[in-house]
Amino acid sequence: MNQESRVEGEWQSLPAMMLRLAATWPNRVLARHWQDGAWRETLWGDFAIQVAQAAAGLRALGVMPGDRVMLVSENRPEFMIADNAIMSIGAITVPTYTTNTLADHAHVLRDCGARVAITSQRALAERVMQAAAEVAGLDALICMDAAPPSAAGTQAVLWSQLLVAEADPAMLLAEVEHIPAGRLACLIYTSGTGGAPKGVMLPHRAMLSNAAGATPLLSRLQLQGERYLSFLPMSHSYEHTVGGFLLPKMGMEVVFSRGADRIGAEMTQFQPAIITAVPRLFEVLRARIEAQLEKDGGLKQALFQRALALGLRRLDGPALGPLERIQLMILDRLVGEKIRARFGGRIKGMISGGARLDPDLSGFFLALGLPVIQGYGQSEAGPVVSVNLPWFNDRHTVGPPLPGVTARIADDGELLIQGGLVMDGYWNNPEATAATIQNGWLHTGDVGRIDEAGRISITDRKRDFIKLMGGDMVAPAKLEALLMAEAEIAQAVVAGEGQPGILALIIPAEGMADRLEAAVKRVNAKLSAIERIRRWRGLEEPFTIENGLLTASMKVRRRAVLERHAEALLALQK
Repeated sequence: MNQESRVEGEWQSLPAMMLRLAATWPNRVLARHWQDGAWRETLWGDFAIQVAQAAAGLRALGVMPGDRVMLVSENRPEFMIADNAIMSIGAITVPTYTTNTLADHAHVLRDCGARVAITSQRALAERVMQAAAEVAGLDALICMDAAPPSAAGTQAVLWSQLLVAEADPAMLLAEVEHIPAGRLACLIYTSGTGGAPKGVMLPHRAMLSNAAGATPLLSRLQLQGERYLSFLPMSHSYEHTVGGFLLPKMGMEVVFSRGADRIGAEMTQFQPAIITAVPRLFEVLRARIEAQLEKDGGLKQALFQRALALGLRRLDGPALGPLERIQLMILDRLVGEKIRARFGGRIKGMISGGARLDPDLSGFFLALGLPVIQGYGQSEAGPVVSVNLPWFNDRHTVGPPLPGVTARIADDGELLIQGGLVMDGYWNNPEATAATIQNGWLHTGDVGRIDEAGRISITDRKRDFIKLMGGDMVAPAKLEALLMAEAEIAQAVVAGEGQPGILALIIPAEGMADRLEAAVKRVNAKLSAIERIRRWRGLEEPFTIENGLLTASMKVRRRAVLERHAEALLALQK
């Protein structure tokens, strides 16, 4: 059977899939990353050899099936190699954010009981070693880039030392093809916006189910030989599944971005077909385009605004007349093609996830011919639940469930999910597991609806609704997304439980503190009377990981913000 026609049913485990692909495409580029001042390539064949070597090295260190191995690294080929090596020997990968604090690392180590940790940089190794000293039990610490710090009871190992063993990828492939699909593959720790992070237990089945559902859809985009620009951290459940397994399986080359400040140049250089990002990146990209147009002014700005207006009419109606269609075709060549060229000119999908994407923001790009599509998921579901598609794209929803996923709305409005993608439960937390998985249905904690076309809309987190004094219920996620879609606003959190109206705490964008009032007025013009922001206050200190107001996956800890700024909110109530 031709490799491209394989289905996930023939692969029971993730490393079996990856190593079989490596045997088929040994000379094809799997990944590209920046190192020592230049872009470096990793071939599929070299990847397989190093996975086999790392698996042998881990076994030599005493790693056994079922052992948890913490993996703390930025996006790079070694992350993928270590991940597959760990799973290949029946151990469990615990991907962890490089931005985690000492306390975060200590919590994960204590909770999962990891015996071995793998880090990239020396600074990360030192932080993990400090955390390990608090909880004890770490047998070995492996560092990719430098000699790891030594400590009593913990063996320090260089990554290069781990790879010296002779190993045969073909023999490892024969072994991993017998790994059962139900074996635990990884523990993904949730962001912890409402408490201590919990370890989501994902078996091979869950992520392969995601791949099985997405493959027939992605095949229509003809992604073989195209590039994927990887921006989100691979320790995030979405990037771990999609960037680490699904898109490579589709034959895409993974290019690991150097960061948000370089992504514009990287899109031009590598011409990716797919990029994924959080809504904030799309806000930044729109702001850059608008800032350049304001600088250019005159005819360029006028042509752009006309192209944007006609593009939105094409999306939303009323229908364009014959002369307007001709005008739009001309403007697309004058304006749209140049904008698309800034994104590399080959974009087939710009996928947004992680938070609500404001329809006005996605409409900006769609009107210019850039296929921004919104999906939905969570770590507990493999993680992809639903996604819009370029040929079936409703920017007001998060799209229909993937094939193989069943979704329904409970009596209280909560979205429930069922299918092979659902987690086994939370590590060492049977109470939380029982509350989240009931009668085979995953209770997502998100409130939503499903339209007649089967597309899902998410309105808010079930526990986050604000009940105003008059009894009206307001969804904060919608308001916060609208606020942060404004160029003047970097971050925002709304409150108002038991109050006459909505209150807001706002972090201004750089140099925009004196323009917040106008931004809030624009947002209020889009809202119903009940939803409108009655009072607000600008804050100086941004929400960061360091001050405990952002999670490692860059989500705002709403409750922590409200507690930290309780006095400011009290003053707004007077």
